[in-house]
Formats: sequence, C-alpha cells, structure tokens
Amino acid sequence: MDIFNLDGRVALVTGAGSGLGRQFATTLAEAGAKVALAARRREKLAETAALIDEIGGQSICIDLDVTDSLSVTNCLRQVESELGVPDIMVNNAGIARQAFLTDISEKDWDSVIDTNLKGVFLVAQATAKSMIRADKRGSIINIASILGLNVSKALASYIAAKSAVVQLTKAMALEWAMYGIRVNALAPGYFVTEINEVQFEKGPGHEMVKKHVPMGRVGELPEISGPLLLLASDAGNYMTGSIVTVDGGHLCAGL
Repeated sequence: MDIFNLDGRVALVTGAGSGLGRQFATTLAEAGAKVALAARRREKLAETAALIDEIGGQSICIDLDVTDSLSVTNCLRQVESELGVPDIMVNNAGIARQAFLTDISEKDWDSVIDTNLKGVFLVAQATAKSMIRADKRGSIINIASILGLNVSKALASYIAAKSAVVQLTKAMALEWAMYGIRVNALAPGYFVTEINEVQFEKGPGHEMVKKHVPMGRVGELPEISGPLLLLASDAGNYMTGSIVTVDGGHLCAGL
C-alpha cells in the first residue's frame, strides 16, 4: 500500500550494526528510504550496508557515539550533506548491564543511563533541530522496552533509562508537534538476535518465555517491521506520543 511507501525519504538509524537496529535499517531501505547507518562498530555497519545493497537500497555508514554531543552533531551534518535532512530517525542505540542494585558499579550505572537516555535525547534533539531548520515534517521513533513499562530484577539501570525514554518521548511529542514532528516509541519484548538465540532456544530464557509470554515464544525480527513502518510512514500521520508494545502479550500476562 502506498501509505507505507518511503520512496524519497531519508532515515537515520542508530545502533544499526546488529539486532533490532539492523532489522530497522533494512526494513526502511526495503520500503524505499535512503538510510544513514550509525554506530560505534564500523565493521558491523558494513555488514548492514551490504544487506541493503543486496535489496537494491542506498545507505551510508557513520561513526557515532550517542553519548558525545560533538559526535552527534557531526553525524547529523554528514547525513544532511550526503543524503539530505532526515525525515525519519530511529533512536535504537542501547546497552544493558545485568546486576543487582547492591552490586552495580557507578561506572556501569552511568554508562547505561548515558547511552540509553542521554543518547536518545542528544540524537533526537539534533534531528529535530535539523528538521525545524529545514521546515520539514518528520518522524522520530525512540526504542523503549517493555521494561520501561514494568520491572524485573537485576536490570534497574536499564529499567530506569527505558522508563525515562517513555516519558521523554511524550514530552518530545508535546513540544515538537507544532513543527510537524511526530515522536513515538516502540517498546519491544523479547526478540531473537544473534546475541541471545542460544539462550532462548535451549537455555533458561526458553522456559521463562513459555511461562510468562502468552504467545509462548519470543518474537522474530521481521515481526517488528510492521509496527516500525506504521510509525515511520504516512500510515501513522495522526500518531504522536504513542508507546507501541510489541511483546507477544507479555505485559498483559496475569500474575
């Protein structure tokens, strides 16, 4: 359907080297967007770029540290110079540190908050400024998590950051609607990536999912493409400040 078509659009995806970020980037490219792939690991970005080449898409690779405001500024300048002002930005870069609150170090706490919260702010702010200067409507999609809407043990820093991203998304939506900039969040549940596939196929994660996720399984990466395109395309034109959960019903499971 044409309403989901992204021909002529420019997209920026952070954390585009692997996992969900790679899925987001290839999905946007397949829908017609030119995609700026940004992350710290250049070799992983090259792998994503090769996949986009295979489907006939266009992409560029950009070194980016989302916690560094100068790196973010330089990233946006490169996107504008090589592809144009972005129409779509997916704020995906993130990390986690598993530890109980009595054990987590200050360094690990700061790294999670800086990457998952400060990084989201810096990249969204720079992208919004770029759109506003160009008088361009656009869509910013922050990647939150169902752990931003619920809690679990040993992940407090991640939970704190992702719950803040949920509220930050709503604040951005409120302030930037006047410029025609929509800001929404995707809140994924458990998805299979190369990092966790063994755990979810045979390990403790497999039993946890069968017990707690109503659909009885983890998500496959292509299953998040539809929700992404809804928020990125004209199909979601009247959506802003929305938090879209994609979790197999995990959040609505009974106690």
